[in-house]
Amino acid sequence: MPTVSPQHPVLSEGHPRRWLILGVICLAQLVVILDNTILNVAVPTLTRDLGASAADIQWVINAYALVQSGLLLTAGGAADRYGRKRMLLTGLALFGLGSLAAGLAQSTGQLIAARAGMGVGAALLLTTTLAVALQVFPEPERVRAIGIWAAVNALGFAAGPLVGGVVLAHFWWGALFLVNLPVVALGLVAAAVLVPESTAPGGARPDLPGALLSTVGMASLVYVVITGPEHGWTSGPVLVGAAVVAVTATAFVRWERRVAHPMLDLGFFRDRTFTGAIAGALLITFGSGGALYLLTQQLQFVHGYDALEAGLRTAPFALTIVLLNFTGVAARASRAVGIPGSVALGMGLLAAGLAVVAVLDSQGSGYGGMLAGLLLMGAGCALANPAMAVAVLNAIPREKAGVGAGIEGTVTEFGNGLGVAVLGAVLNSRFAALVPVPAAASLPAALAAADSADERRQVADAFASGLVTSQLVGAAAVLLGGLLAAALLRRAERGTNAPAKRAPESPETPAKAASV
Repeated sequence: MPTVSPQHPVLSEGHPRRWLILGVICLAQLVVILDNTILNVAVPTLTRDLGASAADIQWVINAYALVQSGLLLTAGGAADRYGRKRMLLTGLALFGLGSLAAGLAQSTGQLIAARAGMGVGAALLLTTTLAVALQVFPEPERVRAIGIWAAVNALGFAAGPLVGGVVLAHFWWGALFLVNLPVVALGLVAAAVLVPESTAPGGARPDLPGALLSTVGMASLVYVVITGPEHGWTSGPVLVGAAVVAVTATAFVRWERRVAHPMLDLGFFRDRTFTGAIAGALLITFGSGGALYLLTQQLQFVHGYDALEAGLRTAPFALTIVLLNFTGVAARASRAVGIPGSVALGMGLLAAGLAVVAVLDSQGSGYGGMLAGLLLMGAGCALANPAMAVAVLNAIPREKAGVGAGIEGTVTEFGNGLGVAVLGAVLNSRFAALVPVPAAASLPAALAAADSADERRQVADAFASGLVTSQLVGAAAVLLGGLLAAALLRRAERGTNAPAKRAPESPETPAKAASV
């Protein structure tokens, strides 16, 4: 089997089985990305079968994204230092074990822990699959290969609710995780046989203290956001969580400034292009991840659809993203208006889509209003995400492109988790303020505790009002963030004293370029 050494980083003619290798890594990538959103349609099922509260559900969903975002950069360093194939196999094995534990979980605590374990494996996978693709493809084919890889990312993230709905239509909720096992087994065998080993010359030692501080800090921030509505924003647990956020954030910055090989080079933030792209990437995944979480509850709790019907009705979001990326429409539009224009237009479309869903659905427009919103949201994500990924990588020297991909991946994963936490907290706060059964921890519990048909109607109306409020908050955050990011990127383009950047590439090429 060919081995890629530091002295021969890429075979000039490419690996003879490079397209098979791409298929293997795309399959592994697909299941990892799917698990970001596949649980959204299972909220009613988990609430009923495990007695989970709204806060429990947010933790079940967020544990996966938080661990990924906290470990992505360190996982990338480990792959460069110890071998990308080795870390790919390790990531597959850990993801499979976590999936097995999640499928057999009997309580929300066990499920949260299993999801966190899956996140460790997912972090290793997300940072090694692109590196492997870069190694086995020669320069002329690399753009096409990474474009396929990026489109698979988009498909996985946006299609999660649809796949979850299909599985739940025939099996119990644990099958959402157990379906990963055959893919993991196939991936382990195929990767062991096909994928060549490669390392980076002088790979840096992984920054484990930095990874620990960042993960604890991000988890504490999400804890504060999730528990605030339940315990009160000035309660002891929330204030302690806020203090942990402040301490870990300060310690992280100090550690990264003095360590020889930092997980995150803080000097990157002096570049307006980098800062603008990071802000945009965080907020677009904040809006899209939070929107999918809210939409599936809206379809199931408010409109009464089952999991499969809800998944099918969110499919236009995924299909729009994939269609615009595979046909090259998004890339051509981005070249026409430039990166700042793409970010502003894309995030404006996403914000408009969120607002359309909130306003038209509250006016009883039926599915037509939601469909219009989903199409706008898909178009916005298809346009803005590739442009922001290009901006991140263009702001970083070519020799640190892997770091740039890891940073972009970290931001998108954290943005997804933060969107679920913040918009879910807005929903819960509004619902708690209006519901006539204040002790209820979830919509099903409130409906069960209602004493009359009139009270049940008030409960349903309170939940619907909470959904509208949270969607409008998400739309405002995405719109303002898009304008800020575009302004920073525009100023960076006009600046004459900025350091030299690598030449811009096609928007399909960078890591997670098409991910939501």
